[in-house]
Amino acid sequence: MQSPAAFPSLPCADGRWQPVRLAPDLFQADVHVAAHEPACIVVDQGRMVWVGPEDALPAGHAHLPRHDGQGQLATPGLVDCHTHLVYGGQRADEFALRLAGASYEEIARAGGGILSTVHATRAASEDELLAQALPRLRQLLAEGVCAVEIKSGYGLALAHERKQLRVARRLGQLCGVTVQSTFLGAHALPPEFAGRSQAYIDLVCDHMLPTLAAERLVDAVEVFCERIAFSPAETAQVFGAARRLGLRVKLHAEQRSNMEGAALAARHGALSCDHIEHLSARGIAAMRSAGTVAVLLPGAFYTLRDTQRPPIDALRAAGIPLAVATDHNPGSSPCLSLLLMANMACTLFGLTVPEALSGITRHAARALGLQDSHGLIASGRPANFVLWPVQQAAELAYWLGQRPACRIVRQGRIAA
Repeated sequence: MQSPAAFPSLPCADGRWQPVRLAPDLFQADVHVAAHEPACIVVDQGRMVWVGPEDALPAGHAHLPRHDGQGQLATPGLVDCHTHLVYGGQRADEFALRLAGASYEEIARAGGGILSTVHATRAASEDELLAQALPRLRQLLAEGVCAVEIKSGYGLALAHERKQLRVARRLGQLCGVTVQSTFLGAHALPPEFAGRSQAYIDLVCDHMLPTLAAERLVDAVEVFCERIAFSPAETAQVFGAARRLGLRVKLHAEQRSNMEGAALAARHGALSCDHIEHLSARGIAAMRSAGTVAVLLPGAFYTLRDTQRPPIDALRAAGIPLAVATDHNPGSSPCLSLLLMANMACTLFGLTVPEALSGITRHAARALGLQDSHGLIASGRPANFVLWPVQQAAELAYWLGQRPACRIVRQGRIAA
């Protein structure tokens, strides 16, 4: 099978983008910009070099080409900080089983769940996985995403984990988008290691992770710490191996039960703890001390028809940054709209609109360690921003199923 064609050449975004309106709380202006005041973003050599009121544009930038922003609302490029975009097959049958009464745990123990996707992923070639993942990524990009995290975890053997991570790297190159690749080898116990959990974790730590890190395929390391996955002790072993290699860590934490994984992850300086429906006060205190981001995944909460909401009020009171992501995966969150997740974070979890928009921009960037390059409109940063044909920022979380015809500047190029 032939690889998909490379992403087409994009025009440079250099010039004065004016007039635009800047979304509140999502920009740092070189000069104060009042609400609804026409503003200007100056891009030179792919970076934003000035942000401020249109009528205060420095004379030194007047020679640059002018791009008409048509008074549209400017936000940072969106950031999807938790996805499993690369996998084989799909699991619509399990969706039907859950609707008929089967639980997530029952399906997993019967050989479904993650392991069914493992079989399909192992059976697919690298090019086949790329061809399946590319349309998924393009759907996210069309909605203004400028950075995305992609996890492995459906290979559960060195060759197949490598295959997933290589596809993640190729997707970033093909689509001209920032991709952070996360090694999630400790996602589930592969069938060939049934009853030998410790032996598999030893393989992950001693062979798989060092090999993939040496091949520069890993940006961060994650573990699924849960009753149907791996214990806190096994999680700590993986985190220790990651830290010895200089890699950052993340955790699928407290999704189905309270394993106190968040507190463990925070002790290892985790970038984020994700899901966290059953997060404890101890975990919140540890995350606050470590500066760990809480990543909310309302798509999985909705699909699994969960009833235990994350402790939003306690997280808010602790000042913990709240990120929002699609958690796109074939089993529990087959979603490809980050704006829909912003809506769900508001309606299901009680976030305010400003919290939701920060959750898919600046806090999501922080959850990936990209806070210096993504998630905020500010001078000195790479040009990653979106112009939206809306009257107010609340519309981005308000409309259901509507994809605004946005204009996207991604990595200093005009993508749409």
